[in-house]
Amino acid sequence: MTTLTLTDSKIATAKVDALVLASTAGEDGALLAEGTDLPKNAVTHITKNLSATGASGKADEVVKLAGVPGVAAGLVLVVGTGKPASGRPSDSAPHASERHRRAAGAAVRALAGKDSAVFALGGGAEEARAVAEGVLLGGYAFQTFLGEGKAASAKAPLASAQVYLKGRHKEDIAGQSATVADAVRYARDLVNTPPNVLFPESFAHSVSQHAAGTKVKIDVWDTDKLQAEGCGGILGVGQGSGRPPRLVTMTYKPRGAKVHLAFVGKGITFDSGGLCIKPGTGMVTMKCDMAGAAAVAASILALAELKVPVAVTGYLCLAENMTGDLAQRPGDIVTMRGGRTVEIINTDAEGRLVMADGIALASEQQPDAIVDIATLTGACVIALGNRTMGVMANDDDLRERVTTAATGAGEAAWGMPLPEEIRGSMDSPVADLKHTGDRAGGMMVAAKFLEEFVGKDAAGEAISWSHVDIAGPGFNEKGAWGYTPTGGTGSGVRALIELARSYA
Repeated sequence: MTTLTLTDSKIATAKVDALVLASTAGEDGALLAEGTDLPKNAVTHITKNLSATGASGKADEVVKLAGVPGVAAGLVLVVGTGKPASGRPSDSAPHASERHRRAAGAAVRALAGKDSAVFALGGGAEEARAVAEGVLLGGYAFQTFLGEGKAASAKAPLASAQVYLKGRHKEDIAGQSATVADAVRYARDLVNTPPNVLFPESFAHSVSQHAAGTKVKIDVWDTDKLQAEGCGGILGVGQGSGRPPRLVTMTYKPRGAKVHLAFVGKGITFDSGGLCIKPGTGMVTMKCDMAGAAAVAASILALAELKVPVAVTGYLCLAENMTGDLAQRPGDIVTMRGGRTVEIINTDAEGRLVMADGIALASEQQPDAIVDIATLTGACVIALGNRTMGVMANDDDLRERVTTAATGAGEAAWGMPLPEEIRGSMDSPVADLKHTGDRAGGMMVAAKFLEEFVGKDAAGEAISWSHVDIAGPGFNEKGAWGYTPTGGTGSGVRALIELARSYA
């Protein structure tokens, strides 16, 4: 992993392998970003070469220049940050911090194998924080299962990076950025781990190990406990697998906390579709179906390390959806936590069943808000694409708060409605409700089912609840971009951390 420090020394004289600068997309090509504090002859040389090479300044563009006069580093990388946002509500250009974070990630990937670099993409504290995160996340590579030969031939990530920050700052930007990045990396590792290695029991063990010595307490429910506690959703999904389900509760309760949040994460460690089996190609990436639980686990561990003064309880709903002798069937009726009965229609819609038990359990603590996060529906991908999470809620203010927290942390999010008429499609003649409904609006149908299990607060009103669907951004099947690798992305970790911080 790249070692990161902050510096306020002159970037032109830094004795490093590479100096990283930013460009923006202008009407006539790439424009070197202002505030680089470089000698005039260096700026002239870089500007002339950007024009000569036809650089555009678009996001992820990396231009390498050698022998820049007035610069001690032997290599100068000019990385594009794209077109700045106009500020209009419909403008899809990312916030400046995210553009810097993404640029830093693209640059650090291009510097794999190098020993040292200075990143001067902006001099303020906000830019430095984003750049630091981008550097640490962009250098991620999952190599746990590479053989010796392939691992030896792989380029090592950039060894050390200095992030330019003007003046002195009391805040530990480097340390906090490292904590957030470590959390995202842990979530990525969990998602990338093959399902024969990561299953409910081993997932629970990993979280317990990571929580040892921290302020986070862990409680693990096995099959017997789940049966005793009436968690029919998790048990029903898991009964077709030789790897029994688990429910992990993570409790972080700092002294003096005045707000209590509950995070519920979907943890399907492999999803075959059950008896409603997926096509073979549809199963290839289904180790990623526990990305929501990974996000919850990693974010709570980070919140404890950051000492955020907000109490958070996490519920990791872990099961493997397989086709064994006792596999759940369409037509089965299960009794959920709290006593509601559900008619099973499609065993490939298993995520909402385990999540419903988690939400019902979380409701019993009457937290100030419940946020569940899951790779839940292909409908979310159809609606919002591969990079944007869908956010739904029974509370408009909470939906806006979650969306704002996510986008502020650099994770694209979009609020979606929960029309009341959707509920009718889940009526069942033989149980309290079916777990699926109309195909149209499938993302919202799934969320509407989950809403049925949100409990009441002390005043008898529904607890504020939000559902976050990360089916698109939770796993990247295409090439790396910005600081996002191929494979597990760690989607939702930074959104949950930023959400909890907003309550502090």
